[in-house]
Amino acid sequence: MKAVAFDRFGGPEVLELRELPDPVCGPDEVVVRVRACAVNHLDLWVRMGLRGLDLAMPHILGNDVVGEATEVGSAVRHVKPGDKVLVNPMLSCGTCAMCLRGDDNQCRSYDVLGRIRNGGYAEKVSVPGVNCLAYPENLPWEQAAAVPLVFMTAWHMLVARANVRAGEDVLVIGAGSGVGSAAIQIARMLGARVIATAGSPAKLERAKSLGAHEVVDHSRDDLAAQVRALTAKKGADVVVEHVGGVVFENALSALARDGRLVTCGATAGNKVTLDINVLFGKHQTILGSYMGRKRDLAEVLEFVRAGKLAPVVDSVMPLADARKAHDRIEARQHFGKVVLVP
Repeated sequence: MKAVAFDRFGGPEVLELRELPDPVCGPDEVVVRVRACAVNHLDLWVRMGLRGLDLAMPHILGNDVVGEATEVGSAVRHVKPGDKVLVNPMLSCGTCAMCLRGDDNQCRSYDVLGRIRNGGYAEKVSVPGVNCLAYPENLPWEQAAAVPLVFMTAWHMLVARANVRAGEDVLVIGAGSGVGSAAIQIARMLGARVIATAGSPAKLERAKSLGAHEVVDHSRDDLAAQVRALTAKKGADVVVEHVGGVVFENALSALARDGRLVTCGATAGNKVTLDINVLFGKHQTILGSYMGRKRDLAEVLEFVRAGKLAPVVDSVMPLADARKAHDRIEARQHFGKVVLVP
């Protein structure tokens, strides 16, 4: 099969289109013919070499996969060859206490397709049968591939962790990112008033089209001052943050008394300065949120199928252009998901 893989860590130039053996189908697995695979920031981090990551080379990236089942293992009952599937990218043991209570994202074996296990930058990929979900028939391949990781992550942040309620002011950092574009829609659907940030007029307009009530240009405006001006000096009840570094600090400054900041990433840096006096004096809460649970994806897919939530696709590229896809994301030129098609 054709696949984009790398055999050393580095920049986008390490990604190469090559011929690799077809994946083998185990008894509890399904081989999927990939019709589309979305690109995530996680792909970039793995390609560059996450600390402590030990990969068998060559390695194939790709978390968000949709396609057709071509081979089905003998132990898989709910999928048959020819079925269209959306793959849950999250991998867990399924038997530990965390998995059994429904918190599979806290499983010690928790991982993501394409991080250690080969992913979807290929014509075919082998996945656990339990990860094959019913395909959302209202979406074309490219849009369906833009759903799993970012919508699951945003849903877990807003619903499971921050418990967003109708009427609250929700600040979404980075509207152009996959998580940001999903969070705007989810917060709006939950009845919140959404304030979104972006770094260009074009992205601010796109944020409004997704449902943001107010927008702030984080490239030139004082974020905390703008948010307080938009909320009668109160600040945001909930902040959705996934950037880290100074952005995290600015976002925390925009948080209201008794507010909740939920974070899931650190693309701009994992070290921040925090004034503990402000944190406890304003009775604020900082929440970490790691990926999402199987039930989060199941819940969000119901709203996707009903047309209440819609994936945002920035661009669609052939698999051979994976380098260009990574370049586009690293340059922050995208709004929504970049999707690869074999």
